[in-house]
Amino acid sequence: MWTDERVELLKKLWADGLSASQVAKQLGGVTRNAVIGKVHRLGLSGRVTPNRPARVRPATQERAPSRPRMTNEAATVRTAPAKEAPAHMQAAAEAKAVEAFEPERRELATVLTLTERTCKWPIGDPGSPEFHFCGKRRDSGSPYCTDHAKIAYQPVQPRRNRDRDRERERNRRDSGFSL
Repeated sequence: MWTDERVELLKKLWADGLSASQVAKQLGGVTRNAVIGKVHRLGLSGRVTPNRPARVRPATQERAPSRPRMTNEAATVRTAPAKEAPAHMQAAAEAKAVEAFEPERRELATVLTLTERTCKWPIGDPGSPEFHFCGKRRDSGSPYCTDHAKIAYQPVQPRRNRDRDRERERNRRDSGFSL
């Protein structure tokens, strides 16, 4: 297979800068991988690379500066600034805010100290060393304690209320009126 003449031709073609596939085609009866293996065993290097035109990259458009990343404090949500709501709605919102309290401090758990009985509510930024989990005793059937389950799960509205709320939202959007 590799006669002295074929090896000499291989060396010449390789030195001329031909690719392994091109050399294999010229020699005939050998594969590209056979050429690569033989070149390696012969210790050939110092190839002449053919002159290729410089690769022209398309002009890049300037990007707008990226916005800064937000830290994840349990669950941070960005919303548009709220418009002033009527007084009766503000009172209802304040009543709900009282219900949505922050649970009392508890034993903080790390990934290594979590068990099947501890609350797995993440607290802080997962990328920071202060990141931890709630660690309080959890409710059965939920990965969270009672306090965090109230935050994580919303009760299902009766169908009639859901449909009514959707209809109101649709009418509000169509009329252009907003609170």
